[in-house]
This record gives sequence, C-alpha cells and structure tokens, in this order.
Amino acid sequence: MANGPDSALLRSPLHDRHVGLGAKFAEFGGWEMPLEYAGGGVLAEHKAVREAVGLFDVSHLGKAVVRGAGALAYVNRCLSADLDKIGPGQAQYTLCCDESGGVVDDLIAYVRADDDVFLVPNAANTTEVVRRLAAAAPDGVEVIDQHRDFAVLAVQGPHSDAVLDAVGLPTGHDYMSFASATYDDASLTVCRTGYTGERGYELVVPAGAAATVWDAVMLAGEEFGLRAAGLGARDTLRTEMGYPLHGQDLSLDITPVMGRAAWAVGWDKAEFWGKPALVEQRAAKTSRVSRGLVAAGRGIPRPGMTVRNADGTEIGEVTSGTFSPSLRKGIALALVDRGLADGQSVSVDVRGRTEPFTVTKPPFVSDSVR
Repeated sequence: MANGPDSALLRSPLHDRHVGLGAKFAEFGGWEMPLEYAGGGVLAEHKAVREAVGLFDVSHLGKAVVRGAGALAYVNRCLSADLDKIGPGQAQYTLCCDESGGVVDDLIAYVRADDDVFLVPNAANTTEVVRRLAAAAPDGVEVIDQHRDFAVLAVQGPHSDAVLDAVGLPTGHDYMSFASATYDDASLTVCRTGYTGERGYELVVPAGAAATVWDAVMLAGEEFGLRAAGLGARDTLRTEMGYPLHGQDLSLDITPVMGRAAWAVGWDKAEFWGKPALVEQRAAKTSRVSRGLVAAGRGIPRPGMTVRNADGTEIGEVTSGTFSPSLRKGIALALVDRGLADGQSVSVDVRGRTEPFTVTKPPFVSDSVR
C-alpha cells in the first residue's frame, strides 16, 4: 500500500481528482490507484453502490483491439467463450488460457464488428494477453495495445441510469451490451457491464477527456447520493457476488473447471487455447473446486488461510476473503476438496484461531445487474 507517489507506478489520467478527494492509494497491477476516499472509506462506498450509486476509476484495466479481416473468428479460436453466440454491440466474459488449461487472464471481449474486437484484460496481464494474441495472429490481423489511450469509469448502483441520463449519455441497453456516444466532442463507449453485482455502466473514455467526463458524472450524481468509490469497495462488492479475482481465484494453477468459471467456456467449440487439458480435467472430476464460505462466528477470512473439515483434516485454502458489509460477517471463496455439500460446517484457521464457517453457493447477496 502506498499513500505517497511512486515514480515506478503508472497513474490514471484522473489521479489529481483522486488526490483532491483525499484518496488513499495502493498498487494495483503496476498502477497507483485509489483504495478508498476520505469521508467514509470502504464501508460508506460499498453502501453507496448497493443502495444509491458509486463512481469508480478503473483506468488501470487493460485495453486492446484486434483488427483486420477475420479478427472475430481469430479471437474466438483463442479465447474460451463462444463469441459466435453474440453479435456487434454485445460483450462477453471470457478467458485466455494456456496449454495446461491454466488461466492467463479473465477479460471481457466487446464485439464491434467481424473485423474489430475490443478487449479489456486485467492491468497486470495486458502485456501478456496482447503478446500471445499478436504472436499467433494470422496475416491481416493486428493486435494493438491501447492500455494508456483510454480511461475507464464505472458508474454502478441502483441510480446509475438516472445519473447517466442527467449527463446525457445512453442508458437502458441490455446487460453485456454497449452503445457509442459523444460527450463534449469526445467519443465514448457506454458499456452495460460492471464488477459489483449492481446495475451499472462502464464508460470507455479517451484519456484526454477523462477528467471532463468524471466531473460531469460527479456533478450529476450529487442529487442521487453518488460517492466516489475506490478499489477497496470494488473488492468487497465483487466478493459478495462470488466474482473471481485473477491471481487469487483464477490463475495459471486454478483452471476455470476448478474456479467455478466453466460457464465461461464454449465446450462445443472446435478449438480454443487449453481445450484438450480442460476437457480432460472436466471429465476426471478429481480437482479441487471453488466454494463459498460464510462465517458462523466472528472470523474474517483472508487469502491463504487453511480450510479444515470437522475432524481437523486440511481440505483446502481460502482464495478470497473479506468482511461483508452487507451481511456484517466474514465471507470467502475457497479452493476445497470436492464433495462438500451446501450447509456443511468447516473451519478456517484465522490467525491462530479455529473459526466455524458454513459452505454455500455464491453469490452471497442478491444479484441486481440487470
């Protein structure tokens, strides 16, 4: 965690806005990004997103474009989900896997046209995703890293439509779709996507226009209870939904079969990176799998903590864990042995104490994305 500047870290084009709001900064994927803001912190920001509306700067997320004749078909041969199931103006969550089935990154693919696919990977993995796609690209298809060219603003919460309506940006399009717009002469993409479990939008904005759009959303949101929200609240919100975080819940060692992301795999596709290994693992049904845990007491789980069954045998490890502001108790995603039933009691080693937890199927709170 860092409160002061670090010249080795990249900064969002909105950095000065965050400083002005009293942000506490932390390192995320090589970027210095706001963790929380003065005047309430993570709990207040989490509450605002669940009950009103929050504004996140997630400009550290990667941006890349795959262009040229056959670009869509090429991306579909590489990434896990079946892009043939969506069309222009729609988006899909997908995975970039390696030959072992491990997850290089989870990302969203936005289909603009058969020859134009926009990708949003995680910050730390953008270079590797671009490298892999570029290395295998056929003649006529180019893969361009646009990481620094755009900012991404996430407007999330029940009042997100009202805020964007007030700004004059398009709203109401279907979940996992996107629309083009213009604000103050800048071309924007307004995506019905997000990582909080609430109805919301993500705005892909040219870096030079980011501050203008941020200010407009902040001003329009005042009457709707909008708060700037940092990546601390983003983490508690996504954990309540059971959304995976790459590097913890999915990784080169945690495949989509293990990490509850098999739904993001187009099993009937002729090919995608890692398919043979994943098909084999799926059929074997021997690997550990991700499950949800809810504290039966006061324990707050953290990544790396050991999970045990009733007789004290180690059966897994917490991959993501936090205090749930909505439930007012500890919750976790854990990679555990198969066969655990919902409602079964387990324990987690929390800083030298054995704390009771109950196995459950995420999400931990209701999904309101639509």
